[in-house]
Amino acid sequence: MSASLLGKASDKGLLSFGVHDLRDWTYDRHRTVDDTPYGGGPGMVMKPSPWGEALDDVLTPSARLVVPTPSGRPFTQAVAAEMAAGDHLVFACGRYEGIDSRVMRHYAPLVRVDEVSIGDYVLAGGEVAVLVMIEAISRLVPGVLGNFESVTDDSFAPGRMETLVEGPVFTKPRDWRGQAVPDVLMSGHHGRIARWRRDEAFRRTAALRPDLLARLDPAGLDKHDRKLLESLDLAVDPGRVAK
Repeated sequence: MSASLLGKASDKGLLSFGVHDLRDWTYDRHRTVDDTPYGGGPGMVMKPSPWGEALDDVLTPSARLVVPTPSGRPFTQAVAAEMAAGDHLVFACGRYEGIDSRVMRHYAPLVRVDEVSIGDYVLAGGEVAVLVMIEAISRLVPGVLGNFESVTDDSFAPGRMETLVEGPVFTKPRDWRGQAVPDVLMSGHHGRIARWRRDEAFRRTAALRPDLLARLDPAGLDKHDRKLLESLDLAVDPGRVAK
């Protein structure tokens, strides 16, 4: 968090980060933060007492408690934008089989509690997931990116081309290993460039994330969009686009 964009943003005072060791809120000789699960089963569960004392010290009335867990709601670009609007996020990095559920229940009436998942897979701990979320959230804070328009053109940016992923991008040199940059991008014709980028976003979405096309609103498609979808063997049904 001290490197690259996040480090520069921190140096400018746009963001500030703090990292806490949960074991600082333990009192036994072994600084224990986990125990066996009630009801049996494999693995260990993080104890509520250290978490309770830690969060009592770290949380503020305006804070938002974010708990990464595979069973949480999906973390999306829209969720990142929502969190970027806040002024204090506290991330509780679970390990083992997770945090005793009573911790989240206890704090839910006191602060906003979000249990979120960065994907349908399991990690050894929540630290990596939190780094993913911090980076996604931080770059949406005004001033963090040199060109804030980059955010509006991201794949999954709210309001960007429905739910299409971003199309291919190119830079100098114009010719590289037998591959040339598409002529339309060299034309200077902004309307044609915008049309090409939208078409490529459709093609790329169809190839890599066809599930996203099912969420398209037909009302937002023009005649060119519909012809392109037909050429991709995709039909527009009322309320959805399906193959």
